[in-house]
Amino acid sequence: MKALPTIKYGLIIIILGTAGLVSYNFYHKIVKENEVLKQVVERLEADSRVAEVLVTGVRYDEEKNKTFTTIKFVEYDRNNQPLKPKYFTFSGNIIQFQSLVIRFEDINIRNAKQLKDKSAFLFWKVFMLDGKNTQEFEINAVNSIPSGYKVEGMNHPYEKELWEKFWTYAMDPEQAKKGGIKNAQVEAPGVMFTPGILYTVHIEHDGGLRIDARPLPAILKGERIPE
Repeated sequence: MKALPTIKYGLIIIILGTAGLVSYNFYHKIVKENEVLKQVVERLEADSRVAEVLVTGVRYDEEKNKTFTTIKFVEYDRNNQPLKPKYFTFSGNIIQFQSLVIRFEDINIRNAKQLKDKSAFLFWKVFMLDGKNTQEFEINAVNSIPSGYKVEGMNHPYEKELWEKFWTYAMDPEQAKKGGIKNAQVEAPGVMFTPGILYTVHIEHDGGLRIDARPLPAILKGERIPE
């Protein structure tokens, strides 16, 4: 008969121990998610986004009777540091950039009150309209963590979950309305891109997208600069 109380107490200890472990794991998860969120929010503090574009190659194809233009696209992060360059080639030079601005009010993501009144500014696509031959390239893929917003050295599922939510709101107006998104604004202006010109693409705080152009310094013209 003495064995029964012993078993009973043993079960109580196991139950309490399990409950304690679950509580600890839950607490640790919340703390870690808050750390991730804090760093994501820090990257949303900037009220604009900037990239530079340069024509790096022009090639005429006699067979296709088209002139192909290659551009180099370099985006800058919140600390004004250049990100990895991207190259795109089009069968023409009237090129458009599409940006995406998502503004958060009372966003419906757990622990995400810190996102209130923040905005995400994304370079989304670059394209050239040409009817059925329209060319389009993604700068930042849907559901990805956009360039310049990734928390360096971090690989946590909550960061990916946050950005997947952001993309859902951006792509689906109904979800955006339910999720507390003030507006998901898209801009897509374009210009004629020619060699010898440095183009600066701005996503501004009001959601507008502006492209400025200025000649390259004379000393750089005709030169190939080593990487």
